[in-house]
Amino acid sequence: MRPPARGAARLLSGAGLAAALLLPAAVPAQAAPPSRMPAADGEKGQELPGMPSALDPEADQVACTPASREKAKKQDWSRQRLDLDRLHEHSTGEGITVALIDTGAAPDATGLSGRVSARGAAGDDCVGHGTFLAGLIAGNGGGNPRLAGVAPNAKILALRGTDPRGQASPALVAEALNEATAARADVIAVAVALPRRDAAMNRAVAEARRAGAVVVAAATPDPPRSGTDEIPSRTYWPAGEPGVLSVADMLPAGARPEGSPRTDGIDLVAPGAGVVSGGPRGDGHYLGAGASVATAYAAGAAAVVRAAHPGEAPDDVIRRLTATAYPADIPQLDPYAAVTTVLGAPASPPGAERAADPVTVRDTAAADRATSRATLLVLLGSAAVLAVLWAGFAVTRARARGWRPAGAGGTGTE
Repeated sequence: MRPPARGAARLLSGAGLAAALLLPAAVPAQAAPPSRMPAADGEKGQELPGMPSALDPEADQVACTPASREKAKKQDWSRQRLDLDRLHEHSTGEGITVALIDTGAAPDATGLSGRVSARGAAGDDCVGHGTFLAGLIAGNGGGNPRLAGVAPNAKILALRGTDPRGQASPALVAEALNEATAARADVIAVAVALPRRDAAMNRAVAEARRAGAVVVAAATPDPPRSGTDEIPSRTYWPAGEPGVLSVADMLPAGARPEGSPRTDGIDLVAPGAGVVSGGPRGDGHYLGAGASVATAYAAGAAAVVRAAHPGEAPDDVIRRLTATAYPADIPQLDPYAAVTTVLGAPASPPGAERAADPVTVRDTAAADRATSRATLLVLLGSAAVLAVLWAGFAVTRARARGWRPAGAGGTGTE
């Protein structure tokens, strides 16, 4: 999105992007704690370590992202923007399973215990990014309900779409999509974005949609370490596949972060800078950023919609999410409106009832023609009456003057 508030976006983008770009030091023994980063809203008191989306792929050895020693002191801007407190009065995602394709997720992570199942190596999340996203989708806040995810009663199926260091590949994503489909996941969140279309991944997406899953995918990769000015706008996959909800990140001001990979075909934007969640180790918090974070929020929104409207098909869920989004250059995710709005009556308040039957407008063309004829007759009749009255008045005056023309002088002699 490109609203006019570019100055605010420029000031805010530094914190959000740095949270996504920050990588732990590549040393054989233990990684140094990530640098402390302020919240995207620029307010004090919310400085937390950044959660990397991947570890250094070229280092001989890397250590896993260390546990954060810091805890968030307040609810972050993203949860306020998404109105999660009110949303949870209507839906919490009960009974819905969200398959999360990223770096994996720790089943015993703080705020996620009992709601995460992992396939194969996905339970070992060295990077920590997948666990961070799982908290945004279905975390209960770890004792702080104001830091809960969008669908805190949903289940998470953690799947690996990357290698242990967080590098994605089409083969791994396709395999994870097939596993999610076999598990009958209600929502599939693909937090990675690949620059080339892949036939196997394409088939896996199509099969997932045929099986009834809502597929949500990151519109772009999370920003790399180097600048992206030289990278032209392009479509990323599987977000570019037909029927997939393509999601990008936004700053508090509503703009996309400067330096984000460029793309088109974005369906929604959601908060994606300075977002707070937990990790796989310890009970501390991190800040995360990027389209992957926005995708997690959109997947949580799809989960609460599916729980609140169980009869709706996947395409209807996507239509609901996009139709109820906050209007902007690119629509902004609004899960509360998605759950509570009656589609087909956008002007009606939440909870309004549809009309039982369609309203039929009676054909009045014949009556209108009869009315026109009657009106014409009345006008003609009135004109005739006025003419008769005027003629009678004129005759009476002429007789009184002895039929002399009006204004003529008298004829008496002197």
